[in-house]
Amino acid sequence: MLAILGFTTIFVLLGAILSKKMAAMTALIAVPVVSSLLGGFGVQTATFMVHGIASVSNVAGMFIFAILYFGIMTDAGMLDPIIDRILLTVGTNPARIVMGTSLLALLVHLDGSGAVTFLITIPVMLPLYERLGIDRRILACAASMAAGVNFLPWTGPMIRASASLHIPVMSIFRPLIPAQTAGLVFVFVIAWWLGRREDRRLGYPSRRSNEIFKRELDATQQELRRPDRFWINLLLTLLLMAAMIALRLEPVAVFMVGAVLALWINYPDLAMQRKRIDAHAPAALLMAGILLAAGAFTGIMRESGMLSAMATSVVRHVPPRLAPHLPIALGITSMPMSLLFDPDSFYFGVLPVITNVAGKFGVPPLQMAQAALLGLHTTGFPITPLTPATFLAVGLAGIELRDHQKFSIPFLFAASIVMTLVCVALRLFPI
Repeated sequence: MLAILGFTTIFVLLGAILSKKMAAMTALIAVPVVSSLLGGFGVQTATFMVHGIASVSNVAGMFIFAILYFGIMTDAGMLDPIIDRILLTVGTNPARIVMGTSLLALLVHLDGSGAVTFLITIPVMLPLYERLGIDRRILACAASMAAGVNFLPWTGPMIRASASLHIPVMSIFRPLIPAQTAGLVFVFVIAWWLGRREDRRLGYPSRRSNEIFKRELDATQQELRRPDRFWINLLLTLLLMAAMIALRLEPVAVFMVGAVLALWINYPDLAMQRKRIDAHAPAALLMAGILLAAGAFTGIMRESGMLSAMATSVVRHVPPRLAPHLPIALGITSMPMSLLFDPDSFYFGVLPVITNVAGKFGVPPLQMAQAALLGLHTTGFPITPLTPATFLAVGLAGIELRDHQKFSIPFLFAASIVMTLVCVALRLFPI
């Protein structure tokens, strides 16, 4: 019963969002609450929601203050020289711009955090996309592909797989390096292709790729600019990034302090500080609301037992004769399965069970761990409503979740398939 209720909840949620029948925040709250009440959990539903909200509170707080910080820095003009340098390097060639987006996301994601990757990459690149008229869905897609394929030994899915199956992280990771390399090549090829497609749509022929795009600021923007504080703003930003990446400080705390310092440095006048906060508060609060709604959704699904029941139901329907081929099957289905399971419920609930089933037919646990990592909350994490990072990406890019999913899922799924085929070719997975 719980499994049926869980699958129904997921399908209704995705249907409501993709069909534009409900806003994402409304669906994330209403659908699981109704399911929980129908499941007989009554007043416990509120407790489930609170537990889920607590699990994303840091991310929501980080998002609020990150929006304020990057908004203040954009107002002050810190990004202007960076954008100008990018424009000087890539000219008006959308192919180079989209590939540059993927490269930036790839480098930032070395810290292993998808949220931080989106928080840095998208605000930096968004003004460039807007000024050239490039589709913002491509921005979210390019950043998602690079971050999704770049699974590293210290990333969440890798650590979960290692802990769940008691396999050393490096034993899982090293054999996957060729597959990951192929995945990254695929990412940059697709980025180039998407850019070339935009090139044709926008009418930027290749022969003009070395031209410099001239930016013009209106009077209000000029009034807010603080060009004399560029270096101190850049230094502050680098220090914040170092604090999160090198010192591994909590991003919410880092951005809270950063937002305060950004206001003091650029707008010491109290009235001006209030205006800057008011200017960026609507976007920050809207997305914070969606993140908290997503937390309530995952809280209900997890605490009610629906996720666990779904996992058990899926495993029961695996035909024994297919067990020897489970690594290939898991590699192929791992990316779309991110839409059904949150990271913890899969890696700690589903993966051990199907690994035990496969083990009865001589399939090593290592292969199952590697297959899962080819898509499940790696290439799958930027599009599932079960992770807050998805809402960070769409919120920062200023697009709808449904539009991001429709555009990006085929490319992320294809990246997962490419890596799976490489693993088959290298005989990591039996045919």
